[in-house]
Amino acid sequence: MSATMAIPDEPLPPAVRELIGKPVYEEQSEFPIEMGYVYNTCAATQNGNPLFWDAQVAGEITAGPIAPPSMLSVWMRPHYWTPGATGERTPLQTHFDLKALCRLPEAIVTGIETVFGEPVRMGDVLTMRQIVRSVSPLKQTKLGIGRFWSIDVETTNQRGDWVGTETYTCLGYRRTEARV
Repeated sequence: MSATMAIPDEPLPPAVRELIGKPVYEEQSEFPIEMGYVYNTCAATQNGNPLFWDAQVAGEITAGPIAPPSMLSVWMRPHYWTPGATGERTPLQTHFDLKALCRLPEAIVTGIETVFGEPVRMGDVLTMRQIVRSVSPLKQTKLGIGRFWSIDVETTNQRGDWVGTETYTCLGYRRTEARV
């Protein structure tokens, strides 16, 4: 039996086409950036860089304490619970929207690329927004039939300075039935 199978012609839903290129879910970090999170992350990852542990070193190199650039995605993750919040709180909500709109129940992140701008400093309040950059036609993959999509998360600080963009490439799919 052939490993390839015909992929049904299924146009991109209009609601998905309308999302492409449009900033959505503009949200602020839930609290000002603070050193406790930096210390916890550096301890968990065994990051001993003195830039993140020694105020004098940070002063000499970056004019004061900064968060590790690799923490950029940390600031967009909402707490599971916050007073007054309702409903499920998930990071990268656009990814879940695309799964639902495309009727693709399974999904994985296949790649992340990050470009950094100004350093994130203690006390910064960050604003993140999500932008769907592309959604592919249906494709047959080893996991099933699905679509790849790309979402940018653009982040700025309270001064409007760009601090970075994370680009998530994802695959939403329907599992292929096992063959005997």
